Amino acid sequence: MQGRRIIDPEWLSSILVLSKTAFFPSLTRIVGTLGPKSRSVEVIEACLTAGMSVARFDFSWLNAEYHQETLDNLRTASENVKKLCAVMLDTMGPELQVYNKSGNPIELRVDANVVITPDLSKIPSAEVLPVNYSGLAEAVKKGDTIFIGQYLYTGSESTSVWLEVVETNGQDIICLVKNSATLAGFIFTMHVSQLQINLPTLSSSDKQVISTWGVHNKVDLVSLSYTRHVEDVRELRAFLQSQNLHDTQIFAKVENEEGLKHFDEILQEADGIILSRGNLGIDLPPEKVFLFQKSAVYKCNIAGKPAIITRVVDSMTDNLRPTRAEATDVANAVLDGTDGILLGAETLRGVYPVEAVQTVGRICAEAERVYNQNLQFKRIVKHVGEQMSHAESVASSAVRAAIKVNAAVIVVFTSSGRAARLVAKYRPPMPVLALFMSSSDLSSGTTQARQCLAARGIFPILCSPSTGESKSLSDSSLHQALEYGRSVGVIKHFDRVVVFQKIGDDCVVKIIESDDF
Repeated sequence: MQGRRIIDPEWLSSILVLSKTAFFPSLTRIVGTLGPKSRSVEVIEACLTAGMSVARFDFSWLNAEYHQETLDNLRTASENVKKLCAVMLDTMGPELQVYNKSGNPIELRVDANVVITPDLSKIPSAEVLPVNYSGLAEAVKKGDTIFIGQYLYTGSESTSVWLEVVETNGQDIICLVKNSATLAGFIFTMHVSQLQINLPTLSSSDKQVISTWGVHNKVDLVSLSYTRHVEDVRELRAFLQSQNLHDTQIFAKVENEEGLKHFDEILQEADGIILSRGNLGIDLPPEKVFLFQKSAVYKCNIAGKPAIITRVVDSMTDNLRPTRAEATDVANAVLDGTDGILLGAETLRGVYPVEAVQTVGRICAEAERVYNQNLQFKRIVKHVGEQMSHAESVASSAVRAAIKVNAAVIVVFTSSGRAARLVAKYRPPMPVLALFMSSSDLSSGTTQARQCLAARGIFPILCSPSTGESKSLSDSSLHQALEYGRSVGVIKHFDRVVVFQKIGDDCVVKIIESDDF
C-alpha cells in the first residue's frame, strides 16, 4: 500500500547504539524563543551550539528595547561560536487579552459566575474580567466555550480556566466557570473556540514594531500570527515592501479553524507555514489536530515550503526530560516531514532552555536516520509531474545521484537560496551546503543565507567576496566549501560530493571526489 513504511529489523539493533554527536546536531531546524531564561550571551551561545538555527522574538509581550538587548546578545553569541542564526519577528495579531495591572492572582471556582466585559476601567477579579475587544458579546452565543489563562496553550488546567457562555447583557458576557483555576500574572490570553474575530490580522501595533524594530534590524523572517486568509499574507507582503524589507520572508502562523479552511491559498502565498498546535488544540477537537498536522506538513513538503510545528516538549519548561509521549511526538513530526520544531515556553521562560534544544535535536537526529526518504522523493516527483522545469529536474537528479553514490554532502552554488531550497525539497539524507556568492560582511552573513536556516537540511556557507562565476573562481569557491565540510567533520578523505551549479542558463550536476580539491 502506498505510504506504508517497511520496518527494517536493523532499526531495533540501532536502539542500543549510542547516538553520534556531530557539528550539525540534526537536519531538522530548531526555532528557539528568546526571553528571560535565554537572553544572556552565554545561554544563547549554548543554544546555538546545541542546534538552534532560528531565534524567535515574541512581540506579544515586553517592549522593543528589551528585545533589542536580546538581539544584540544573539549577534555577539553568533560571532563567538561562528554560527549564523536567522531572526524571526513574531507578531501579536488579533489576540484577545485580559490585562491584570496589579498582578494579583485571581482565583476562579468551579460553578461560580464571572462577567467578561470590554470596560477596561474595571479591575480584574473573580467576578469580572475586562477584555480588549468590544465586539465579543455580539459574536458569542449561549453554550460557547471561552478559555482564559496566562499560559493558555500549555494545557495546564491549574493556570487556565474553561468558561461556558450563559447569556449576554449588552456588551457583557455572563459565564459559568467549568474548572477551578488561579490566574496569575499581568496578561491573560483569551480564546473563544471556532469564533471569527472581527479584528485585523496585522494590527497597528504590529505595523509599528515592524516599521521600527524590524526595519532597524532588517529581520529575516516575520511570523504572521492568526493568519486566516491569503489576503492577510498579501497585506503583510505589501507592508514589508513599503518599509523596504523586500527580502524578508513571511511564515504564516495557522492557529484556528478559519486559517485551516483557507490553508491551501495561504500556503501558495506564504514563504513557510507555522502550525500553532496549542491554539489549534483548542479550536479543533483534540482528535482532529493530528490529522491537520499530517495533511498540512504533506502539502508543505509537496510545495517545497518549510513547515514548522509548535508545542512539542511543554513539560521541559519545568523538567529536565520530556515525557515519552512528547519524545514520540517530535519523532513522528520528523517522520511526517516537518522542517522545524519551534520551542516557545521551553526556551523563553523554561528552567532548561539549552537542554530543551539539545534533547529535541537528538530526537530529530534519531528520527532522520529512519526517515523514508525514498517514499517522499517519489511523492514529490509524482506531484510535480513530467513537465518539470529544467532547474527542478536537475535538482531532483542531484539528490538521486547523491543517494546512489552515498555522497557525504550536496554543495549548491546560489545567490538567493532558491537553488538550495529546490534541492532540499527532495529531502536528501545528507546536508546541503549552500555556497553563497556574497560580497557582504561574512561575519554577519546575508539575509538570504540566514533564511535558509529555516528549511530542513540547508547549511549556508559564505564565500569570500573575491569569488566569481569563472571556472577557476568557481573551483576556488568549491574548495572553500569542501574545506568547511572537512573542518566540521561532515566530509572525510575519499568522500564523494555532489555539486549543483548554474553555469550560464544551464543547471549542472557533477560528482567529485573530495580529495580532488
